[in-house]
Amino acid sequence: MSILAVGSVAFDTIKTPFDAVTDVVGGSLTHFSLAASFFTDVNLVAVVGQDFGEAQLALFKDRRIDLQGLERANGKTFRWGAEYSHNLNSRETLFTELNVFEGFRPELPPAYRKADIVFLGNMHPLLQQSVLEQVESRRLVGMDSMNLWIETTPSELRDVLGRVDIVKIDDSEARDLAGVFNLRKAATAIRGLGPHTLIATRGSHGAMLFSNDDIFSAPAYPLEDERDPTGAGDSFAGGFFGYLAQSQTIDESVLRRAMIFGSVMGSFCVEDIGTRRMERLTMDEIHDRYRALKRLTKFDDL
Repeated sequence: MSILAVGSVAFDTIKTPFDAVTDVVGGSLTHFSLAASFFTDVNLVAVVGQDFGEAQLALFKDRRIDLQGLERANGKTFRWGAEYSHNLNSRETLFTELNVFEGFRPELPPAYRKADIVFLGNMHPLLQQSVLEQVESRRLVGMDSMNLWIETTPSELRDVLGRVDIVKIDDSEARDLAGVFNLRKAATAIRGLGPHTLIATRGSHGAMLFSNDDIFSAPAYPLEDERDPTGAGDSFAGGFFGYLAQSQTIDESVLRRAMIFGSVMGSFCVEDIGTRRMERLTMDEIHDRYRALKRLTKFDDL
């Protein structure tokens, strides 16, 4: 089984109190795909510029990531830069240069049109719609979004929400989308728009899952060394949907395990700047941390 994943591949410039990098491969789809590829095959659809060469492509090679859908356009690759505060809880965006991503119109290779799981990365809702219109069959559709689309394209966003099964956004975005502060009420309102499941990520406080019959809270792994939170939410999504893709059935217990694997992958992302930690990560480390999170939340009944 595989994931069709569509979103942004970019060059990131990141400054933290501990390190700084310029023009490293980033973007939401990069972090998602690296995390998901530990669990399943990923068919990646994105656009890069002529400045994206073999050295950058090497990040994806020798992994379970197919690049037939990676378009190379005339111009420069999407660039983004940010500087984080000392506690990493806030950041200042230094620049956003869309470049070739501004004119991106996803075109799925024929081999991608029958998908097991479709993941619509954070991009304009009309682009998300266009991807769904090209998919001939799928088992499940997940999506990400952000405040920009909630505020500027609410009608188009609601149209997409009516066609997906699972939406993953952070808790503040969930509140903005629903127009209520209480997260549980916000989840009910969002699920009323179409998705049967909402995942609200909460940074260092973990993530919560709201579905028809279940509410589940996945803790964040307590790290000794946090270096860079860039891509942590995307890595969470990669772990979550990657685990779902390898599962024969999707029920409450599978969703809960997927939440823990999402938390595991997000925690590894934070341990080094950019994609460095994910590049040297092993499956044994993933399973060890999964078991550690299980022990962290285990307690006996009265």
